[in-house]
Amino acid sequence: MKRILFSLAIPALFTMVSCSKEKPVTSDANEVTTTKDGSRFVLDTLNSNVEWKGYKVFKSENTSHFGTIKFESGDVTVKDGKLESGKFVADMASLTSEDLKNKKNDLEKLNGHLKSADFFEVGKFPTASYEITKVSPSAEGDYNTILDGNLTIKGITKPTQFKANVAVNGAEVSIATEPKDVMREEFGVKFQSPAANGVIKNEVTLQIRVKALEKK
Repeated sequence: MKRILFSLAIPALFTMVSCSKEKPVTSDANEVTTTKDGSRFVLDTLNSNVEWKGYKVFKSENTSHFGTIKFESGDVTVKDGKLESGKFVADMASLTSEDLKNKKNDLEKLNGHLKSADFFEVGKFPTASYEITKVSPSAEGDYNTILDGNLTIKGITKPTQFKANVAVNGAEVSIATEPKDVMREEFGVKFQSPAANGVIKNEVTLQIRVKALEKK
């Protein structure tokens, strides 16, 4: 039973962006240089989420788990037709594994373990967040924008940069970041299963997808 639980718990480590509603325990945050000047757009929580992927032993499709985390709230500001600022708050209680969705018992065990004190302590840290601190245009590669920001998980804040495609189309803003590796242990997620079950990678791949609608 424990062996199954530990092996299923692997995805947890990769979970996404997590911020407590409480004051951060530790912080290496970037200074916020964005402003709230401009038009406010409110997050469409039904069409926005964080996608996560975690790995065991080797970083490959054959040893990975993946899932989603829903957003509780969020907004962005647009000034002169360009993204100016934004903050997104994720509901950690919504964390789930997509690859286990057809295995009800395994899914319930995994989700319960991920939300326990072994991992994300959802009772104590019910949310996760990403606040944009700087927006820079980019003309290189597949992404048109560089987002600098502060990622908070379990009360620990770290500066985190994402490449992203940002589009402002009338009353709608869309943001899709690159898949980005984050070191889970930096955010206090240090659980390891017994070596016999495979080493859990420190990397967690996160991708933020946001749709926001203009606040009238």
